[in-house]
Amino acid sequence: MDAFITFVRPILEYCSVVWIHAFKDIVRIEAVQRRFTKRLSGLSKLSYEERLASLNCESLYSRRVKCDLVMLSNAYW
Repeated sequence: MDAFITFVRPILEYCSVVWIHAFKDIVRIEAVQRRFTKRLSGLSKLSYEERLASLNCESLYSRRVKCDLVMLSNAYW
């Protein structure tokens, strides 16, 4: 998972503030993380939320929401 967080996730999250409103893209981007976590040893039988919890990771959607909130708070301060 460390390789995914280091190399893949930054690419998936790049400029997310710009394309966040394209629902079709959001689903496709989240699917990348779903597939990756499903292929990890011992996690294939768990649901996506259970896989994220066991990896102590959060969904890309929740990360985008947090980034948007930080971006908005920085814009107003």
